[in-house]
Amino acid sequence: MIDLALWLAGAGHFVILVASAQVPSRLGWRDDLAKLTPLNRKLMWTYGGFTVLTILAFGVLTLVLHEELVRGDRAALALAAFIAIYWTVRILVDLFYFGHSGWPRGRAFVAGHALLLALFGALAGTYIGVLLRHGGGS
Repeated sequence: MIDLALWLAGAGHFVILVASAQVPSRLGWRDDLAKLTPLNRKLMWTYGGFTVLTILAFGVLTLVLHEELVRGDRAALALAAFIAIYWTVRILVDLFYFGHSGWPRGRAFVAGHALLLALFGALAGTYIGVLLRHGGGS
């Protein structure tokens, strides 16, 4: 079961990247970021770029290190722990800091938000499952 879950998790990261490519236009970043100073605007694009790079790396590394994750190799388990923490914290930030009230109105945004949270949960659960399968990574 963990074998298939890891293939799906690797692919799930690329689904997030497809969704994130829509964020600037759907959330009106052109207007909002124009209000920032040039330095702050550059910082926001840099933070966004590093987030995209991180998610891309999670997907690629999950697919490339699939067998190592299934076997429970030490370095692979360390990666699984980091990815599990990342997605768990991302869910917590969404629930307790962002909340849904700040999201744009409309069914598409409500559905998109719910689907993203579900995907984040599936990703966190997959990597937690890898750790539990191998005795918590010890």
